[in-house]
Amino acid sequence: MARLGRVIVEAIAIQYGRDEVLRRLAHPFWFQAFGAVMGMDWHSSGITTSVALALKRGLGPLQGELGLYVCGGRGKHSRKTPAELLGVAERTGADGDALVRSSRLVAKVDSAAVQDGFDLYLHAFIVAADGAWTVVQQGMNPASRSARRYHWLSAELKDFVDEPHTAIEGENRGVIVNLTDHRAEASRRCQIELASGSPDRVVQALKRLRPERYPVPPQLTLPAHHEVLSSDVVLRRLHGTLAAAAECGPRDFAELLLIPGIGARTVEALALVGEVIHGAPFRFSDPARFSLAHGGKDGHPFPVPLRVYDETLRVLRDAVDRAKLGNDDKLAAIENLDRQSRSIEHRAGGPSFDAFVAAERRAAPSYGGRTVFDGSRAAPRNKPPRGQLGLPGLGSPRR
Repeated sequence: MARLGRVIVEAIAIQYGRDEVLRRLAHPFWFQAFGAVMGMDWHSSGITTSVALALKRGLGPLQGELGLYVCGGRGKHSRKTPAELLGVAERTGADGDALVRSSRLVAKVDSAAVQDGFDLYLHAFIVAADGAWTVVQQGMNPASRSARRYHWLSAELKDFVDEPHTAIEGENRGVIVNLTDHRAEASRRCQIELASGSPDRVVQALKRLRPERYPVPPQLTLPAHHEVLSSDVVLRRLHGTLAAAAECGPRDFAELLLIPGIGARTVEALALVGEVIHGAPFRFSDPARFSLAHGGKDGHPFPVPLRVYDETLRVLRDAVDRAKLGNDDKLAAIENLDRQSRSIEHRAGGPSFDAFVAAERRAAPSYGGRTVFDGSRAAPRNKPPRGQLGLPGLGSPRR
């Protein structure tokens, strides 16, 4: 995952710039699809931890070259964030004190200003050499065994305490204390006044607040079941991917196909990875579809096909390395494959979802299919994973 995550980020940085990497990570739909295409459980809270750790390990050797630094992490690693940010500032000339203040304030907002019953346990701070940053945090509710993820982006941040998030995603638990809501401005002012005044005034402040109706923003809705079902996938998009792979994509994709070891199955995986690199935000409304590239470590929807995974990584690695030398033909071919998939998905036909997954399961041994249960007596169970992300969130991405 560290190697595949690194090369995908490199491809995005080369084609769109490192600011686009930060924007993608701040988008919850894309973040979920990114974790799924790398083989992580498609809707578990573990995607957040795994993506953060994979990027920290994968981008570490390239951080100076890319100008992207991954700080913090889970548990005790989150407490090292200030020191890591000061280290980045020394190497890049960024304002270290400002970065440390932002890190602490982001954590404080999501633990104190947003009181939703979720205790923060992960704080990933990704910062660029010019000081731009994105933060991905996650909190856990032990009682409900569910998680909530918080996304921040400095480029869209106008106020740390007034609707600062690009998105908050997690299961709706009803009424909460959310002092970052714009409607809570009066409450925030009252609290400042109460700090030096009489606490009796709190009753009067609350009486002035009135609920208002707002349109429901787009939601990352993830079901309770662990297995991937046909209802979790937009089938026409899958058919477009398969059809583009079968037709070998546009004319300039031919050279890519001549690479030894590239077969139809690898092309299918590359089409989905290409969409993660080039796709528009609305394309990630069904993150389960991206688990069809490389399966899932838990065996859902099928075991991770290690040979296909390695070939995908090899093709991307070669494409990125060539692009660094000024020859972006292979990266362009992957982009064209994604474009081809989208252009024909409305007219493409193909197997049913169940037939596709069944074929992948039958072929798994020939592709070196593996799960975390191999070599043990344990077996996958169709029940919600610990820390499952699901159902409506509190915010929406602005892109």
